[in-house]
Parts: sequence; structure tokens; C-alpha cells
Amino acid sequence: MMKQLFDKILVANRGEIACRIMQTAKRLGLRTVAVYSDADASARHVSLADEAVYIGGSSPAESYLRVEAILDAARRTGARAIHPGYGFLSENPDFVEAVEAAGLVFIGPSAQSIRAMGLKDEAKLLMEKAGVPVVPGYQGAEQGEDFLAQWADRIGYPVLIKARAGGGGKGMRKVDDPASFRAALASARREGKAAFGDDHVLVEKYITTPRHIEVQVFGDSHGNVVHLFERDCSLQRRHQKVIEEAPAPGMSDEVRKALTDAALTAARAIRYRGAGTIEFIVDGAGPLRPDGFWFMEMNTRLQVEHPVTEAITGLDLVEWQLRIAAGEPLPCRQEEISMSGHAFEARLYAEDPANDFLPATGQLHALTFDENARNDTGVRSGDVISPWYDPMIAKIITRGENRTEALSRLHHALTQTHVAGTVTNAAFLARLASHEGFCNEQFDTGLIERDLKGLCQTPAVSELHLAFAAIAALDIRPHPPLAAHRGWRLWGEAKSDVKLLAGPEIYERSVIYHADNALSLAGGEEPVDLLELERDGAWLTARYGPTRRLIKAHVCQTVVGDKMHLSVLCDGICHAFHCQDARSGSSGHSDKSDAVTAPMTGIVIELSVSPGDVVRKGDSLGIMEAMKMETSFTAPRDGVVADVCCAVGAAVEGGAVLVSFVELAG
Repeated sequence: MMKQLFDKILVANRGEIACRIMQTAKRLGLRTVAVYSDADASARHVSLADEAVYIGGSSPAESYLRVEAILDAARRTGARAIHPGYGFLSENPDFVEAVEAAGLVFIGPSAQSIRAMGLKDEAKLLMEKAGVPVVPGYQGAEQGEDFLAQWADRIGYPVLIKARAGGGGKGMRKVDDPASFRAALASARREGKAAFGDDHVLVEKYITTPRHIEVQVFGDSHGNVVHLFERDCSLQRRHQKVIEEAPAPGMSDEVRKALTDAALTAARAIRYRGAGTIEFIVDGAGPLRPDGFWFMEMNTRLQVEHPVTEAITGLDLVEWQLRIAAGEPLPCRQEEISMSGHAFEARLYAEDPANDFLPATGQLHALTFDENARNDTGVRSGDVISPWYDPMIAKIITRGENRTEALSRLHHALTQTHVAGTVTNAAFLARLASHEGFCNEQFDTGLIERDLKGLCQTPAVSELHLAFAAIAALDIRPHPPLAAHRGWRLWGEAKSDVKLLAGPEIYERSVIYHADNALSLAGGEEPVDLLELERDGAWLTARYGPTRRLIKAHVCQTVVGDKMHLSVLCDGICHAFHCQDARSGSSGHSDKSDAVTAPMTGIVIELSVSPGDVVRKGDSLGIMEAMKMETSFTAPRDGVVADVCCAVGAAVEGGAVLVSFVELAG
């Protein structure tokens, strides 16, 4: 039974982590309060809470970062404790002090601990003093461009520039040579300032074959500290984690003891309380060594990837947070904590891998998961992915008795995940889960970058996808017999024609009906014959090919205006189609080479041109920012700038015209 310090908690967050916290709180008999912005008025975390309080506009600055609004929500509802989740105010020591000054309990570490580890430069100095190995580099107060460039030369390239505040890969740049240093420094500073309000950086040696391994630690207010083993987070893109696993592959007992001992030393050095993660950079050039890892940073909060630790230990980390915040000692001693099996987590995002992973927005017309996986999500079918927040849709978690089994289950779960209404990284994740190097435990943090082209390759539209899209578009139902209920002719077999669009491509096909619930799709290079067709809601099944393979497809249909939108998941690949407007004789696409449009919904943070400027193909025109990440837009051809249709600081929708051009004279 939990010590009765509080019976109602406010969750100062949104999305999947807010839902995750509420799940455990309800199981423990605690009432929950949600806070929400304009964009989140009908969000899943609001509906899960016992009470919900509106705290402001859609941007984080107007809502989830408003300390007084959150404290007022707690006072109005009688909540006695606040859980920050991750992100937003979770690692803000001023927020911790404000919570405690209001007579409330902060479910997390002390403000002192957060400050000690909040700035990477000061944290490295503290860890070095405590005897924890740190990466060679510069983390001092002098921030002159020339001075830092000299330090980079002294350390030796490649180097890593890191914003000293925050995390999540923001404000971080790998630099391979002196010629690239100053531009990378400016970009890291700008991103650090935008994300954390701090453009101070440190420069450190870049480990050429690095793995990212972290240790989950917990401390209580009675001086006890334990670890819950390690996680490997080496599969990253732009320093942001993509797939995580526990335990780390190739981890011997000797190395694990050295690693976890260092993590416990770090936690004890700051008298840590609550959930925290000590992150290490590990030399992955050969077998893991007890002297081959170095402290990177500490995250003084619950991590996004905490479910993999839960999967191998059988412990609820949110429950531990709540009990520690209530003043209880740690639920287990170190010798009572064990692990078994292997677990993976993949982060499913609304982003476009084929378009440099730009964030995507839109309404989720359908959202289905593999029921055999754990799927932590903050959205439902019908919800909208907005441009205001991180575009995470879900975390997909699988466990097995060994790594091979767990990874196979992850791959299967990803191929069974269907999101309609927005583009996602699901196919990218599935390719990653079946990557030969990753499957064979031969990987480091550079794997994705090295193999990015193959991982992001857009699969061609198959005739099977077209067949199932045509069946849905024509509303074909197997009973009564197909030939009896549509397209019948006096001479020849019954058939229906359909025109489907997928991006700029138009597919004209004919569906020919046969007896015994069979049909053929004609018009492509080879006809597709489907036998024993069955339909159960959104699921279609049929026998296909010379071996009569059983094949399943999940089809989502949505009508928007006068167009039917179709999303077909088949053989683990999803393709989107729509039926051409009957009143239009073209695909609706036009040549827009005379204008540059916004590649995503976001904020214009820099403009490099003015009307009348002459530009060459590939010249930078400006920079946009979304989700605290920068994307530049460039001239598509030589020309003269006719008009600049945006301003620095302006919010623009994806597809909006930013700059228009006219031909060069002469």
C-alpha cells in the first residue's frame, strides 16, 4: 500500500507519456488530472483523466510550459503532486522549486540534482571529480569561435559540438574537418538557443565506432540507489533514438558490472532521488571492454524507452516513481532485481523518411496495431497530428526469451501496424528491424546514416495493393457471388473499371469477376488472380499465386469532399491511393518550378533572398524550423526572385508558396 502522501496527481504533459502515467496511477487507486491546450482539447490523455483543466494556446509556450497555469490547475483540482513526464518542464529546476513552494510534491528528482546534471559541461566536470570516466574534450566558459576551433584542432577531428543544455540530439553536430567547423558551430548554437534558450556549447572527441548504452538508476530519499541494468540505444538518426533494446548485445558480466558501478557512482555523487538514466558512449570497434566507455550525460527524468527495462525486469517504473515521491524507500534491494529475456522498442512517428524525415501532419483516418505487442500511444483513430508537438504516434514494444525472438516479434508488429491519413516511418522501422548488421549484432550509432538510402527506399506500388484498393473503391463484397452483383454483361465475363491515383501516378485497371468468390485485376504487366476472397470489416483475405498463398490486407476508406482516400496495408507495406475526381480529366498535379513551397508546416527562421535577387539552382533561400529541427529550402533552378511570400518568424503551412521566380533575362 502506498504511503498516503497524496491521492490525486496532476500530469503536466500530453501524448503517450501522459496516458502511460495515468494507467499506473489508476491501477494504484490514484485520481488523475490532465492539462490541455487548444490543440489537445479532445486528446486521448484528456479523456483518460478523472479531471482536465485548460491551460492555454496550442504552442508549448502558451500551455505546457506555463508554470503558473499548471500550478493553478493543481490548486483548483486539489492535486497534491505533479508528474512532469518527459520533455517540457521535466528537467526544469525552477519548475521543481515552484511546485515545492506551492506545497505540492514534484514526482522526480530535486532541483539541486537537475541543476547538477542539467548543463553537460558542468556535469562532465562533476563526474570527472567523482571518478566516472568522461569523453576527452573542452567544456569551459570561453565560447569564442576561434578559441573553440583551436580546441577542435587540439582534440583532433572528427569532433562533436553539443549544446550544453537539453538533449534529444538538438544542438548537436558532428564535424569531420576544420573547414566545416564554423558553420556547424553556428547551426548548433542557433538550435540550442531555440530549443533550450542557451547557445553555450562544448566540444568533445567523436568516437568513430560508437555505441550508446545507458543505465537505468533509481534513488530514494533514504539514501538508497540501485540500477535496473542497461539499454542499448545505438540505432539513432541525427542523434535521436529510433530503436532501443535491453539488455545490450555483447554485454559480459564484467563490463556490465563496471558500467553499472559507474552509473551508481554518478547517482550517489548528486544524492539522486527518483528515476534517472546515466548515458555512456561506448567503443564499439571490438568486444565491449570495462575500460571502453565514457560518461555523456544524465537524464534526470523517466526516459522514452523505459518500457524495455520494464519488459526484462517485470517492474513498473512509473509505480516506482510514485512510491519514491510518496516518501517510501526503494521497492527492491539491488540483489532482488533480476532480468530475463530481451526487449525492443521502436518509435513510430508521423514523418516522411523519403523526404528527409520531415514531420507530417494530418488526421489519423485509421490506427491499428499488432495485438501481440505492447503499444504505448497517445492518439486514436480520428485524432489529428498537429504541427505544435513532437509527431510521435506510438512506441511499439516486444519481448522474447532471446534477442532473435524479440526482434522477430518487433518486425512482425511493425508490418501489422497500419496508420492511414498521414505518412509514417513504419516501413523504415521494419527495414531496420530486419537489417542484416543489426540482426547480427554488428552495429553502431552510424548504421542508419551509412545505409540510409536503402532503409528509406520507397517500395513500388504492387498489383496486389492495387487489387485490394480496387476492391474497396468499387465496394466489392464476396457474397452473393461476385459475378452476380455488379458489372454483368450478356457476352463475356462481368467487369468493372477503376482509376486509382498514388502520388503523381495514375493506375487504370479492370476488375473481372468470376464464380466462387474469385476475381482478376487486369491492366498491369501481369494479371492478378484472387481466389476465395473474403471480407471482414477492414480486413480482406484471399488466396493468391500458384501456391495459393493466403494473403491479408487491411484497407481504410475515407471520403473527403468528392474523393475517396484509400490506405492499403499488405505484405507489411502500406500504400495510399485516391479515386480520381470524375469531373477532372487530369491528375491534378502541375509544374511548380516557378515557386518554392514549404516542405512542412513550421516557422520561417531565416531568409537569404529579397525580390530582384539572382539565384542559381541549389542556392539556399532560407531555413524553416519544426519540432526544434531546422530544414533549409533551396532554389529549384536558376532565376530571379519575383516575390518573397513569407517573413522571418512567420508560421506557414506545408505546401504554402515561400518564394516565387521569373526567368533570367537574356
